[in-house]
Amino acid sequence: MYSDYEERAVQLGRYIADSKSTVRATARKFGVSKSTVHTDITVRLRRIDPALFGEVRKVLDVNKEERHIRGGIATREKYKKEALVTNR
Repeated sequence: MYSDYEERAVQLGRYIADSKSTVRATARKFGVSKSTVHTDITVRLRRIDPALFGEVRKVLDVNKEERHIRGGIATREKYKKEALVTNR
């Protein structure tokens, strides 16, 4: 039988695999810290359900590859908003 921590790790893993969510978005959805999500996935889930861990690892690898792009988009949007305010 799973402990509460193990159950949470499986729930987090399923959520990430199904929704292709980021660690940050998953943490927000479940009301836990990013560190908790990361630990549950990389330590607990790897031991509990290696197949699910493999699916989650693929999603996290894609997110890691794309994060610089998302960061650049966020920065561009920030400066667009600032430009609109200063040009008024």
